[in-house]
Amino acid sequence: MTSQRASDLEEVKSWAVAAARAADDKLGQDTLVLEVGSVLAITDAFVITSGANSRQVRTIADEIEAAVKKAGGPAPLRVEGLSDLQWVLLDYGDFVAHVFLDEARDFYQLERLWGDAPQVPWAAPAAAARGE
Repeated sequence: MTSQRASDLEEVKSWAVAAARAADDKLGQDTLVLEVGSVLAITDAFVITSGANSRQVRTIADEIEAAVKKAGGPAPLRVEGLSDLQWVLLDYGDFVAHVFLDEARDFYQLERLWGDAPQVPWAAPAAAARGE
């Protein structure tokens, strides 16, 4: 029998994967899902992606919100960064989606900061066929 926590983690991962696939659908770049729960007590996963321009950053953020909702997930508890579109943070509590403008992602380097966290495979068949 699966514990409630384990099933909750699987549900959170499914929402994070839905977010990553939504970012990929809108051509988010270098999208990652990191399982950070073992090293960060406040959330279980990060989705990290980036866009080439502010319009794409907004589009990716909007698509993530819609995809998580469609997957049966919650609405974000808070969304920050929509005014300048350098770094949009969608905080779902159990996971956080970070949508960066390329330059901001290069500057903050969250992947390096959380590099020890295991990556969650998320690629849809089309993305896998492209080699992502």
